[in-house]
Amino acid sequence: MKIALRIFCEAKKYRVFLVFAFLALVVSTVAGFYTPWALRELTSIATEGRRDFGTEALRIGLLLLGTATLQAAGASAAGYMNHYAALHYVADLRKMLYGKLQNMSLSYFHKSRTGDLTSRVVNDTLDAEVLLAHVIPDFIVNILTFIGVGILLFTINVKLAFMSLVTIPFLLGITLWQGHHVSPVWKENSRVRGALAGKVQDNLSGMKEIQIFNQQGHEENSIAHLAMLHSRAYLRASFFFETSYPLLAFVTALGTVIVVIYGGHLVGTGEVNIGDIVGFAMYLSMFYGPVKNFSALVERSGEAGAGCKRVFDVLDEISEVKEKENAIVLKRVKGEIELRDLTFSYHEDIPVMENINLKIQTGQTVALVGTTGVGKSTIANLINRFYDPQNGAVYIDGIDIRDVTLSSLRNNISMVLQDTFLFNGTVYENIAYGWKGATKEDVLAAAKAANAHDFIEKMEHGYDTTIGERGVLLSGGQRQRIAIARAILRDSPILILDEATSALDTKTEMEIQAALNEISKTRTTIMIAHRLSTTRDADLIVVLNGTGIAEMGSHDELMERGGIFAGLHGVHA
Repeated sequence: MKIALRIFCEAKKYRVFLVFAFLALVVSTVAGFYTPWALRELTSIATEGRRDFGTEALRIGLLLLGTATLQAAGASAAGYMNHYAALHYVADLRKMLYGKLQNMSLSYFHKSRTGDLTSRVVNDTLDAEVLLAHVIPDFIVNILTFIGVGILLFTINVKLAFMSLVTIPFLLGITLWQGHHVSPVWKENSRVRGALAGKVQDNLSGMKEIQIFNQQGHEENSIAHLAMLHSRAYLRASFFFETSYPLLAFVTALGTVIVVIYGGHLVGTGEVNIGDIVGFAMYLSMFYGPVKNFSALVERSGEAGAGCKRVFDVLDEISEVKEKENAIVLKRVKGEIELRDLTFSYHEDIPVMENINLKIQTGQTVALVGTTGVGKSTIANLINRFYDPQNGAVYIDGIDIRDVTLSSLRNNISMVLQDTFLFNGTVYENIAYGWKGATKEDVLAAAKAANAHDFIEKMEHGYDTTIGERGVLLSGGQRQRIAIARAILRDSPILILDEATSALDTKTEMEIQAALNEISKTRTTIMIAHRLSTTRDADLIVVLNGTGIAEMGSHDELMERGGIFAGLHGVHA
């Protein structure tokens, strides 16, 4: 109920549709009450032998036609309006959920599985439609029917009405028993379904590695295991429904038997007539219907509620990287960067860096070098504010980046990663991705600067060639050149290159390095280097070792010093 109430409150844009749907449901439900009353009245007239039976039958028939029309029109209108509101809310919910994910810190994605998050955005959000368009309207109809028919039963005969209530406690007990057991089972079912989606996503993304290491059998067994867990969870939920529903049917049948026997006794004593018994029996079936339907509603609400909870769990998640209220909007910065007393760790008690102090002047090219795991890429992530440090701060142009909006901060930074990511679109779309206002001439100029224009022109459709998911139809070097062109086109005052030329041959690397050196003259550049020959033209080389800075200086100064950098240079040059 909490989840349903939250959904109703969040769907306030569509509340007019929901209110009209409710009114239409009331009209439709109340109109449906007339049929048993009409048959009760018709039976009474027939048994009384009245001569105007034909006239009365015509009157009752016309009333039945009118109420049937109202019932059908109301149900149709309510169904459409409920679905209109529900499906539009689902679209809004997906947008909210995706927007939330886009603003989460990277640490959240490190703890989550892509397939599971995809399942929440695509599948679990649909459960909100089940609640809004089906469960809640059905609940309203059943409540209205239970109350309305209950009143009519007491109107016909008080004694019979009280007899019909004998089985209600048993019916409610069965329904509550089912609800108590079904809810946790549906939560487990949703969890396993997410895990299955996550495993399938992982395996499809890593299919090359699966085939390289010949692990098809192992992965197939893993998928089969999760699929079986999902089936068992679903089967456990079905067990409670399949057990409780026949019990409910049996108990309601007992209630009908009791009323029929007692009703027959009342007819014999003359307290009621045949018409009352006919009408009462029909109303009794309607009266027990909502109680039996609650069993199905409990199951549907349990399943849908579990899915919606998974959605709201993400929406309620608090990002480790949060924007301050009234955060500053950075204009185009000059590019001075300072790391002041910076301490950071991904895991408690395992520091990546401690008390780092580094100042990068506007327009400088700074190379970060060191062995694997010393924090080179971490510094780049902290400058982008993908993470926040445990202590200290990062300043750009003297402003603490925690005081500025994330969008304006990242508008000032371009980044080329070693693990290049390209979207499943055209070459042109991928290069222009960082600057939607770019002209075709801008895109071509950036591609030429990245030494990508020639190979792009030789492709079947040139810049309009589709490159597949993650750029799978391109070589590693081609993907990297397109990523470099994308960064060049953006023309940000800060450029971060994380081993941006690692997938290129020596000749191409030299050509692109020359282009990067040229554009670096007009911006601050941070170069994360494993191939130390690329650091030769850097204004400053920072050698990281363990949790701090071991050495700083120009290429020649560090080589003359004969320290860590010189030793690394002999191995990695």
